[in-house]
Amino acid sequence: MKLVRYGNPGKEKPGLVDEDGRIRDLSGVVPDIGPAQLGAAALNKLRKVNPAKLPLVRGTPRYGCPVNGVGKFIAIGLNYADHAAESGVPIPKEPVVFMKATTCLQGPNDPVMLPKGSVKTDWEVELGVVIGTRARYVSQKDALTYVAGFAVVNDVSEREFQLERGPQWDKGKGCDTFGPVGPWLVTTDEIENVQRLSMWLDVNGQRMQTGNTRTMIFNVAKLVSYVSQFMTLMPGDIITTGTPPGVGLGMKPPVYLKKGDVMTLGIEGLGEQRQVVVPFKA
Repeated sequence: MKLVRYGNPGKEKPGLVDEDGRIRDLSGVVPDIGPAQLGAAALNKLRKVNPAKLPLVRGTPRYGCPVNGVGKFIAIGLNYADHAAESGVPIPKEPVVFMKATTCLQGPNDPVMLPKGSVKTDWEVELGVVIGTRARYVSQKDALTYVAGFAVVNDVSEREFQLERGPQWDKGKGCDTFGPVGPWLVTTDEIENVQRLSMWLDVNGQRMQTGNTRTMIFNVAKLVSYVSQFMTLMPGDIITTGTPPGVGLGMKPPVYLKKGDVMTLGIEGLGEQRQVVVPFKA
C-alpha cells in the first residue's frame, strides 16, 4: 500500500493511492495515519479495504508528512562510503546517530525555508524507515519485521550550524522545514529489496546526487537493530538512513542553496518530492 495524508497543514486526512495513482479517502476507515495504524494487524486490516469503494479525492491536494504523531526523528550520518569520502572523514566503524527535531517535519512539496543567518544550507536525499512495532534490543535478523514501511526524506542541513558551531550535529539538522517526508508511506510488502533502490536529487534541474541503497555501509536491518540497542523505537518513529555523494558541501568549491532554488528528488518505488527554497520569515 501507499498511504498518504493530504490536505492543508494541520488538517490532513488519511488516504491511500490506488493502482491508477489517484488518492482515495480513508477517513471513513481510520482517523489518521499514525502510530495506531502502523502495526501489522492494523495494516492487514487496511489491506482488506477495496480502494474502488473509497471516495475519490478530486484535484491535486497538498501532501502532508505521511505519518502523524512522530515521536522521534532519528538520523544516520556518513552511511555511504563515497559520501564520507567527499566529506573528508573516515568511514565510520559504527553508525553515526543524531536527531532531527520533529518540528522540522513537513510535507514533501512544502517550501524549504532558509534559517535566519544561514549561508550553508544543503540537500540530502535519503531513505526513511518508519517503525510499525515497538522495538527494543531487536536482532538484525528480525529487525525488518518491526518496520511499517519506507518514504523519501530530504535531510536538509545547515552546514555552518552543523559543523562549525560545536560538536553536535543537531543544530544544523532540525531547523524548521528541514524534514520533508513523503509523498507516501510505502508498506514493506511493496518493496522487494530495500537494499536495491536507486535514488537521485536535482537542484534547478541539474543532477547533483545519484545513488543506490545497495552502497549503504550499514543496511536498514542493521540500523534498526543498532538504534534499538540505545533507545526504544516506537510506532511512528522515523529513521532516515544517510545520503549518497553529491551534496553541496562536497563540491569544490562548495555550493549551497539560495532563495529561489528548486530541489527535486526521489527514490525508486517511493515517489518524488519538490521544494522551492524561500527566505527566512518569522
